[in-house]
Amino acid sequence: MGLFSRKEKPSSFDHIHNHNHHNNNDTNNGPSRKTSSALTTTDLRSLDSVASSNSSLKSPLTPGFAKMSPLAMVPPTLPRIAMPKPPDPNVDPAGYLRSITAVRERCQVVSEKATQNQLNHFDVDMGKFQDTTKFVVSIIKRDFAPDYSTIPAHGRWQHFCVGGRDRVANLLACWPNEIDASERCRRLLDLFLVSVLLDAGAGVSWSYKSKENGRVYKRSEGLAIASLEMFKAGTFSSNPSQPHQVDAQGLRRLTVAIMGEGLQVSERNPITGLEGRTGLLVQLSEAMNNKTLFGSDGRPGNMLDYLMSHPTTQASSIPIVTLPTLWSVLMDGLSPIWPSSRTQIDGTSIGDAWPLSTMPSLPTTQPWETIVPFHKLTQWLCYSLMQPMNKIMQIHFVGAELMTGLPEYRNGGLFIDTGVLTLKRSATERGLKAFHENSLREGKKSLEVVPMFKPDDDVIVEWRAVTVGFLDLLLDEVNSTLNLRGVDRLSLPQMLEAGSWKGGREMAEISRPNTQCPPIAILSDGTVF
Repeated sequence: MGLFSRKEKPSSFDHIHNHNHHNNNDTNNGPSRKTSSALTTTDLRSLDSVASSNSSLKSPLTPGFAKMSPLAMVPPTLPRIAMPKPPDPNVDPAGYLRSITAVRERCQVVSEKATQNQLNHFDVDMGKFQDTTKFVVSIIKRDFAPDYSTIPAHGRWQHFCVGGRDRVANLLACWPNEIDASERCRRLLDLFLVSVLLDAGAGVSWSYKSKENGRVYKRSEGLAIASLEMFKAGTFSSNPSQPHQVDAQGLRRLTVAIMGEGLQVSERNPITGLEGRTGLLVQLSEAMNNKTLFGSDGRPGNMLDYLMSHPTTQASSIPIVTLPTLWSVLMDGLSPIWPSSRTQIDGTSIGDAWPLSTMPSLPTTQPWETIVPFHKLTQWLCYSLMQPMNKIMQIHFVGAELMTGLPEYRNGGLFIDTGVLTLKRSATERGLKAFHENSLREGKKSLEVVPMFKPDDDVIVEWRAVTVGFLDLLLDEVNSTLNLRGVDRLSLPQMLEAGSWKGGREMAEISRPNTQCPPIAILSDGTVF
């Protein structure tokens, strides 16, 4: 299929931060309680002596990626393109809550309350935010100083490079020269989309032993290597002569047993949410029936042709795609994959969006105003899919600054482990009870006990919402501390990659060395985190 052959076509919290830093104890909820896992001055001073683990290694550079803002630094000669406005929530509340714009706007309602220590489930100590900033800056300096422009954007590509080996480059090199750039990009989009959908939290017990080098990997990197090796083995392809693709027919035949074997799941090597992950991929086969977006053979990678031929795409010296166009492909095209139990507005499922008690609740409040959208996997897909399209096809994306930091447990855990957020007593007791009940149910004991909640619990929704807002604030503080201005400023995806996500993992290693688990456990179904 030829590239054009298809016929179908941050808010700044500086003033609040300063005010709250001096008046933190004057809030209604009183001062925050100190947590034993909070980052101390001693921790900061001893960073250099902390033994580095796999997660402490310098993030491998995505080939072809250097300074990106927010994903790729767009040359100044590119035309200015006006972004479409999101739907009016009073007219189309479901459309608004499914938009990328709604994520930051609704989360900002919660983060503004957080800066005044007015959350329902967490005490907030904004005086600790400087400790968080110092910790993140120390990691960035350790791994990238003095050339911060080499920091890659946050994306799945880096996870395939764990251990310093660029497996994506090796994959590209194994394909015959007659495979053109368009098809190479489609194949990577196939791989990356499936890999991201599998990238919910695997749990602390699961690991994957690579069939290629015999090394053992865990968590996101383990899921990346597992999905890559399954891709290369043809697990997701219905075409025996072309195993290196993902298509509807190949996805439709997946079972829990097939996925369990591919992920090396056993009683001794359990993974969280195996059924949920399998269900997502089987449902993905139904989404691939959209021939306009995914072609007659139902491949995720065929979205490349749709994007390149879209009326909003400008093709001068380089192709320019608007972020909302890509967002629409993923939100609308993949809507069939989400569980029917997800939050709905007017009969429309809105995906990763949840009611929250912290949101306004007045007699005049409309139902949509009580819901906070995150769309974490969709955002993770956007960040990850833009990388091969930029690298292979030189596509530039405008409007990528609309995206937010990812509301997941590494970014969120950073703010708990550095003392900015402290779970309130009542929530802690309820979460610890749930943890013990789950341990009894699974017949397992843990060396480290943390509060546990389901993804739709009000505690988790509030935690995720404040994480989104605090990541915007952290970006401002990090750039200020590093004295980076103008085009030299780190973008949000760069800060996520080199600082907050990595920092959250390293703080977990320091605070809970036996399991490296987050400070709050998520009873995941394999479709959210």
